[in-house]
Formats: sequence, structure tokens, C-alpha cells
Amino acid sequence: MTPTPIPTRVVLLAGPSGSGKSSLAARTGLPVLRLDDFYKNGDDPTLPLVAGSADIDWDSPLSWDAEAAVAAIAELCRTGRTTVPVYDISASARVGEEAFAIDRTPLFVAEGIFAADIVARCGELGVLADALCLRGRPTTTFRRRLARDLREGRKAVAFLLRRGWRLMRAERGIVARQTGLGAYPCDKGEALGRVAAAAAGRHRTSPAGHPTADATPPGRP
Repeated sequence: MTPTPIPTRVVLLAGPSGSGKSSLAARTGLPVLRLDDFYKNGDDPTLPLVAGSADIDWDSPLSWDAEAAVAAIAELCRTGRTTVPVYDISASARVGEEAFAIDRTPLFVAEGIFAADIVARCGELGVLADALCLRGRPTTTFRRRLARDLREGRKAVAFLLRRGWRLMRAERGIVARQTGLGAYPCDKGEALGRVAAAAAGRHRTSPAGHPTADATPPGRP
């Protein structure tokens, strides 16, 4: 008798910019889909602006192609492979595309600041294992974000300082919004435990009503 194949699911990892999503995703040892690669190009006429400013609001979900991100996740869960854009943040543009494959891995992580915006859609498609929102101290997030952005030359220094100050003041509201969209707020330790539980196939229903992993410390059955 042919065994029933294990369905592939995704853990959506959200959180404010600089909260440590990428480093935590790497620590899971799972394939990681970078949702920030689905940003719109800088010349897209639909890009939103920061209120009272000429700056593009790259922290608004309107600056991001949610439909393309969901399509890529769905294809990965269905076939184990997809094609994703390659995005250059310093140029605010997609500079190419590349193949991305998870092979037969039954679980992968999709991380990005807009991951919570697709929790409901992934739940409807039946591919959601868990949705998490990393939270911490706004001042720590500010320092980590600024150091990363300066190191990588993501934008002009003046822009990074304006954005960093704005995001630090807004951080608690950002976490509250992502939690309201169905992402479970937690620190890195708890997040790793929930990913471990999802990998072990343990799920429960959260207060938000979507399937999430039953939290278990990493390395424990």
C-alpha cells in the first residue's frame, strides 16, 4: 500500500524590520523563502508615500506584491519548487529571478515584514503550519535595524535615520497589527519552539482561529 505523502506547509515569520527574522529563520535549519524579494519596483505608480513626506513608505503592505508571494508559497507547497524574484533593496528594483526549491521538505519558513498580511490567505489554502510575530525592545530593534541597513547600504543615511526613528515609535503598533492579522507574538526562544513543534506535526487552533503549532521547546519530542 502506497503511503500517503506528507503535505508541505509553511511557517510565516513576521515582525518589525530589524526584529531578527532572517537570523531566526536561518537557525531553524529549514528552507527559507525571503518575502522581501516580492517588493514592488521603485518606479511603480501604486507605491504609497509616508504621510507628509516625499519618502516612499516601504513599510506599508501596499509597497509589496502579496498576490505573487502567496502564489509562490502555494506552488512550493504543491510542487516543491517555484521561481522567485531577486530584489536589490539599494536600487529599489527587481534585478532578476531565480529558482527556489524545497524538494521533499514538509515544512519551510517564509519570512518578511509583511508575512502577517497573508496569514488568512495561506490558512484558506490549507498550507499554514504556524504564523509568528517576533517582538522585542523597540530600542534594540532600532539599533539592530540601523546597523544592518548602514552595513548593507540599503538606502541613503538620512532616509534610514528618518525611517528608523519613525519605526521605533510605531513598533508596538506594528506588532499589534500583525498580531491582529493572526501572527502569534513571541520572542526568539518561543518562536524556535513553535517551529520545532510544527516540524513534528503538532498543531492546535490559536485564539485567532488559524492552525498553529503546539509550542514545544526545540529538541524535545
